[in-house]
Amino acid sequence: MLEIDTSTRLWDLAEQRAARDGSAEMLVDERGRRLTFAEFRDHAERMAETLSARGVGPGTPVTWRLPTVVEALVVTCALARLGAVQNPVMPICGERELRFILARTGAELFITAEGQLGLDEAWRADRLITDRPGLDALVVAAQGQPSRRTAPNSAGPDDDVRWIFFTSGTTADPKGARHTDASVLAAAQSMAVRLDCTKADRVGLAFPIAHIGGCGIWLGAALICGCTLVLDAAFEPERTSRFFHAEEVTLAGSGAVFIQAYLALQRQQPDTPLFPKLRAMTAGGSARPITLHADTKRAFGVPVLSGYGMTEAPVLAMAGPHDPDDTLHATEGRPKPDVHLRIVAPDGRVLGAGEEGEIRAKGPQVMPGYLDASLTRDVFDEDGYLRTGDLGMLDERGYLTVTGRLKDIIIRKGENISARTLEDALASHQAVADVAVVGLPDAGRGELACAVVVPRGNAPTLADLTAFLADQGLPPRQWPERLETVDILPRNATGKILKTELRERYST
Repeated sequence: MLEIDTSTRLWDLAEQRAARDGSAEMLVDERGRRLTFAEFRDHAERMAETLSARGVGPGTPVTWRLPTVVEALVVTCALARLGAVQNPVMPICGERELRFILARTGAELFITAEGQLGLDEAWRADRLITDRPGLDALVVAAQGQPSRRTAPNSAGPDDDVRWIFFTSGTTADPKGARHTDASVLAAAQSMAVRLDCTKADRVGLAFPIAHIGGCGIWLGAALICGCTLVLDAAFEPERTSRFFHAEEVTLAGSGAVFIQAYLALQRQQPDTPLFPKLRAMTAGGSARPITLHADTKRAFGVPVLSGYGMTEAPVLAMAGPHDPDDTLHATEGRPKPDVHLRIVAPDGRVLGAGEEGEIRAKGPQVMPGYLDASLTRDVFDEDGYLRTGDLGMLDERGYLTVTGRLKDIIIRKGENISARTLEDALASHQAVADVAVVGLPDAGRGELACAVVVPRGNAPTLADLTAFLADQGLPPRQWPERLETVDILPRNATGKILKTELRERYST
């Protein structure tokens, strides 16, 4: 149940929750550190004072690169307190990409962590500020319990841009999506409502906290609903699952790759629940195997609650615990009433229920635009809807099914083949643990379809897979011509398969 006014700023939510539930536990990390909502507010006050002394105030561009630990959320809230424009970047962000981002945002301060994930961050920070005149750096360590202090007031309404989140940049330079507190908190509220989050929930988070789903949406959800966030800086399936078991998490997952790892562990101990208090797994950020919900229901007795969104517009749709199995199996749930989705044909026609086209979106969580204004002009249509670049359909009940990417189409002899459709079909083969389908250059056909498979047990042959596809009713024109087997598919920090890497690997 939502108890707090979300039409406000992030810092205001922190103050309201601390006043309401100050002694309740808000954060736990794998180092055993725990903060209540009141302690979190106090840590953020102390950090805001430190940052203010470094010249941070309303509108100051600040880039931070921190792992999934308590300090990351303290820094997030402190920057919100001061009204800075914060730019979180992933811990795996390389130096070349980091330099691009610092230059693009005009960052005046770079905040990083001391001794995290084996990185010599102090050295990196020193080198960055030496190369960029006007850039300051702050290397943070674990904070002690502070006394309450007063930091300067933040300025500006909640519709001022206060966040810049960069897209993954796997195919080109990353794009900076600009967000306000209002757009981030609208996404947090959408997710919290759909998941029925309450104070009793303990949420296991092992994905990068710098993702908009972490420092933006889950932090916002914790402040809105009073739930506890259980943080793990480095996902290691066995250790992470023991940690989450001990902390009695009620929600886990966060993405298909994490759920698949938990499934593998649960199958090794079928009589001992991995997470005894679990009520649901959550998924988002990347495509999921078509069998994931059924496999999870069978192993854990709980549903997979999947959501759809992107950095530019998070949580456009979300499944809920009361949705029927047929929708949880194949859809990404429904949008809230204030979110408007439409499916659009290549010629611009708005399509009806069950028809496939590009997903376009309008709602309070949609970004105002990119940092590069020229990119903004191309991403919104004439009616103000965001062009997502994703293909999908809405059914008559309003449930959204994502069927692929506009650019993830293999064109063979002039005919379009959906990589997502083929992946979903192959994923249900008993010898396939994971799969990606990519188009490779071919002189005679333009492109050929290559299935890259992680086997489960004995590796299938191409003949095995095509016979299976025939039994499923897929016509030969949709079958792959090539099969490659790998131990693991390359993924980015949020679980998305790096298809560009696969295309480069197998195009020679």
